[in-house]
Amino acid sequence: MGLRINDIVPNFTAETDHGTISFHDWIGDSWAILFSHPKDFTPVCTTEFGAVAQLADEWAKRGTKVIGVSVDGVEEHKGWKGDIESFAGAEAGFPIIADEELNVSKLFDMLPADAYLPDGRTPADSATVRSVFIISPDKKLQLTMTYPMSVGRNFAEVLRALDGLQRTYGQPLATPANWQQGQDVIVALALDDAAAEEKYGALDKKLPYLRFAKNPK
Repeated sequence: MGLRINDIVPNFTAETDHGTISFHDWIGDSWAILFSHPKDFTPVCTTEFGAVAQLADEWAKRGTKVIGVSVDGVEEHKGWKGDIESFAGAEAGFPIIADEELNVSKLFDMLPADAYLPDGRTPADSATVRSVFIISPDKKLQLTMTYPMSVGRNFAEVLRALDGLQRTYGQPLATPANWQQGQDVIVALALDDAAAEEKYGALDKKLPYLRFAKNPK
């Protein structure tokens, strides 16, 4: 069975270009984003890692750690970061896991258990290792996205989704389509009108089951 939202994510020990980590210990009390790539020194992935690097201040504002995964080794990661930083004009200060044995890729259900890397492999051999996992401080998976090889990920959307998750985490709230930070939120049906108004103030009732409230502080 694959990894599902609200599952506790697998713990593992792995080598990175920042040294050895134990994943749950590395997360600590933070939010975390694990984003994965099928191979170093590839064009789309270089632009994506660059986008993550450029958002360093935004991740920090949200108390969120980011970590990459690629199925190459530590030395390749260190060399590739030079290209990433040159392209992005920003320091790639996050670690990248060296998943040469595909342990993390399999734990997170990005590759089947019997997958292996053939000699002379290309990115197509590990193409499904192109995912994003957003993890809450309780180590539970909150969101996952998987992209094909030909479409670069939109990290502005990852940031927006993180904002929505943090806004609604542990609260009877949800965010509507296209929500942006600071906009009105949806009050969950777990609260009746009276309880919702007591907690969040006046409601904007679009439908009996669709009630908006001002974004709480």
